Amino acid sequence: MGLLDRLLDLVKKRETPGLTLETPGLVIVVEAFDPVVADSAVLAGSPAWVSTAPAVLRHHLLLPPDRLAEAASILAQDGYDLREQSPSGELTRVHAVRVQVLDALHCAQERSRMAGLAQRLGGDALGWDALQPEPTA
Repeated sequence: MGLLDRLLDLVKKRETPGLTLETPGLVIVVEAFDPVVADSAVLAGSPAWVSTAPAVLRHHLLLPPDRLAEAASILAQDGYDLREQSPSGELTRVHAVRVQVLDALHCAQERSRMAGLAQRLGGDALGWDALQPEPTA
């Protein structure tokens, strides 16, 4: 089994068929907008986050409007959907979203990746949050 096969297996294991980006009743369970605070500390400090359950990981980005199609194409390769939110000066607020089970290592890697992508495209990565279904009483 080659490296590509192992990576594809990892991605398949992280796919979660029950939760979608449109699942009703999603609430923010964890958010990381301070680059000084480690993602592991953010996750550990969130009592609402269920570590074994899938979540909608949502990266908040500011990107130039003329680079959105390029960003969407790049992000789609890793299963992200780019959703335009609103103009913010000369940049546009967008969310890069996908469903996955969260862990500190992958959150940190993706935060770094989003920062690099935003910088290459002339924008900024503001941080991320994650949504899970609201617990039923």
